[in-house]
Amino acid sequence: MKLMMSMLALLFSSYIASAQKAEIFSTDGKAIRGYDVVAFFQEGKAIKGTTQYTLTWKETEWLFASKEHLETFKANPEHYAPQYGGYCAYGVAEGHKAPTETDTWSIVNDKLYFNYNKKVKETWSKNQQNFINKANVQWKTVKDQQ
Repeated sequence: MKLMMSMLALLFSSYIASAQKAEIFSTDGKAIRGYDVVAFFQEGKAIKGTTQYTLTWKETEWLFASKEHLETFKANPEHYAPQYGGYCAYGVAEGHKAPTETDTWSIVNDKLYFNYNKKVKETWSKNQQNFINKANVQWKTVKDQQ
C-alpha cells in the first residue's frame, strides 16, 4: 500500500509539473501564433513566419518570414521576444496570464507587447507606462501560473 501511494504521489507530482503553462504564449507549439516577431520591429507590421525558418528558444518554436529575421532573432532573442512571453500585458499587470491576438501589438521603449484584444489594448494604451510598471513586478510570479 505504501509503495502504491508513493507511486501515485510521484505520478501526480510529475503531472503537476508538466501541466504548468509555458513561459511563452504559443498555439500548436508555435510562439506568438507563428508570427515573425522581428517583423514587428523591422517591418512595422504582423507577418506570418514560415516553417522554412524556425528556431527553438525557451522550449517553443519560433517562426520567421526570412533567413535574415531568423539570424537577427538568434543574435539577440531577449530583445525581439515579446514582453511577458507574449501573454497579454494588461492581464499580467492585473496578475494573470491571458492569450493574445497579434493585431494588438505595440512597441513601447523598443519592447514588444501584446494584449488580449483591441478593447483591452485600448484600455492599456491609456496608461501604458503604469500598466508596464505593474506587469514588470507581477511577471515574476505570473510567469509560473497555469
